[in-house]
Amino acid sequence: MDVVICRDAETAGKVAADRVAEYIEGLPTPVLGLATGSSPLRLYAELARRVDSGALDVSHGLGFALDEYAGLDPAHPESYRSVITRTVVGPLRMDPARVHVPDGTAEDLQVAADDYDAAIRAAGGVDVQILGIGSNGHLGFNEPFSSFASRTRVKTLTPQTRSDNARFFDSPEQVPTHCVTQGLGTIMDSRAAVLVATGEHKAAAVAAMIEGPVAAVCPGSVLQFHPKAVIVIDEAAASGLAYADYFRGIAG
Repeated sequence: MDVVICRDAETAGKVAADRVAEYIEGLPTPVLGLATGSSPLRLYAELARRVDSGALDVSHGLGFALDEYAGLDPAHPESYRSVITRTVVGPLRMDPARVHVPDGTAEDLQVAADDYDAAIRAAGGVDVQILGIGSNGHLGFNEPFSSFASRTRVKTLTPQTRSDNARFFDSPEQVPTHCVTQGLGTIMDSRAAVLVATGEHKAAAVAAMIEGPVAAVCPGSVLQFHPKAVIVIDEAAASGLAYADYFRGIAG
């Protein structure tokens, strides 16, 4: 696990974008794993700036979103289909037909989840999985006590996650209770993972992920076993780390 501590959130987005661009450089068909939420927005904005300048081209790539709410109309502005379209597909000039999102409205959600995992395998796997981390340590919607071997599946959202996501909806009651999410095992199959976390509200989860034991209570801690994971955080998110100076020294 490579830990990079940046002075602020904007710098973290640029550093994370550097890693993503590095990992997909020269690939004939890069396959990106796409997280939603606020954590990767600066990363996507920096990638979009490079696309606009001609320094980066991902129009030939494939994308697979991490998760989707169950039962939410894909046209809803807070469905992850809509969010990915706004924050990734348009700004990065990707082909919408080549960017996939789990089907949260399927008649049989688990069949749809199995099909999604199969589609990732058929694409040759994810080259770079972009990630954020929830305040309770979740990756994607893999809540605490998710199996480290789990594949794409249906999950129940914790009250904490629904509370955290309520800011995106008109009322807390509108936040869906279930989702379809890539599993931790699916995420760990990626060839590289780039996680971005900023803000003091993520400090406890970041510390548990990086310095704590690998434990199901913090799903993010499984990344300690990933062969090529980089964690890019700002000083606020690093405030709970006991060995922050060590990580700064390595980066220096």
